Amino acid sequence: MSSVKVAVRVRPFNNREIGMQSKCIISMNDKTTAISNPKCPGDSPKSFSYDYSYWSHCVNDSEFADQNQVYNDIGVEMLEHAFEGYNVCIFAYGQTGAGKSYTMMGKQDLGDKGIIPNLCGDIFQRIDDVKHQNVRFSLEVSYFEIYCERVRDLLNPKNTGNLRVREHPLLGPYVEDLAKLVVTSYADIHALIDEGNKARTVAATNMNETSSRSHAVFTIIFTQHTDVVDADFSTEKVSKISLVDLAGSERAESTGAKGTRLKEGANINKSLTTLGKVISALAEQANSKMKKRKIDFIPFRDSILTWLLRENLGGNSRTAMIAAISPADCNYDETVSTLRYADRAKQIVCKAIINEDPNSKMIRELKE
Repeated sequence: MSSVKVAVRVRPFNNREIGMQSKCIISMNDKTTAISNPKCPGDSPKSFSYDYSYWSHCVNDSEFADQNQVYNDIGVEMLEHAFEGYNVCIFAYGQTGAGKSYTMMGKQDLGDKGIIPNLCGDIFQRIDDVKHQNVRFSLEVSYFEIYCERVRDLLNPKNTGNLRVREHPLLGPYVEDLAKLVVTSYADIHALIDEGNKARTVAATNMNETSSRSHAVFTIIFTQHTDVVDADFSTEKVSKISLVDLAGSERAESTGAKGTRLKEGANINKSLTTLGKVISALAEQANSKMKKRKIDFIPFRDSILTWLLRENLGGNSRTAMIAAISPADCNYDETVSTLRYADRAKQIVCKAIINEDPNSKMIRELKE
């Protein structure tokens, strides 16, 4: 069993916040993040402790955390677990314009890669490093978005119909008829990420010029076949790597959303509210086991997002959450909400197991 790893990352001021002459209300010391209430300047700051606190507010600061540091701390560890045979998940959460898509995708045209392209490049680098004659690797990728509670395939945008979510008795929830494409190099995977990003729904709001209007889930099915020397059988380990860029929570008065944008925002907030309820229920469940109390119901099915992330939240997965926050005083309420979300997520306990066939398990246990 392992707890969800939680990191918080604060971004620089954006143009809107600079124009409003916003003040920075966030401070970080080692793993602790503190926030000051601008309405009560005399009060002591609220402090939260996480696995990682990344100060990405000012490039000139000695503590500045760049994309590589975030990837080396979180992405590398999750990739290690994938090679061991565990399912892994990294998801970014925060208000609109807080830097989630930048952390997950980065700006590849400027050579500023986020977690997803870095991890994809690292997989193929490691495959080249450990290639033996008796080990074979295969990778399949899929990329979809959840837009207004409907699933769209980003690697097959011509399929304009909404895909259905089904439940497999062993593997859990999955998206029916979702394109899964085999990739053999980083160039293949980079082209598919690029194609999917172009098809993703984005729009301008008052708070973010390129606001993601959907939750995006990039999945890699990573299979390792090992031929056992001096024997007539092979072993297999399968890892599912889920990389999730959530749409941002937003307030209509701040974003100036009207018409379609308002409807999108309502659906985004609905699914994120459900995610919040699920995180709270799972955290309470983890605490209740210590106190011998029983929590019966977790509302996974109230939203497609939480249904599809069911295994990653308290199930068979090693999971990391990155909470992206704004440093500005004008976003105090949203930032406190995000920090509390992240604080609850720390308490979730996942029951990850190595996904291997019986032969692999027997050999591993004998070696141990």
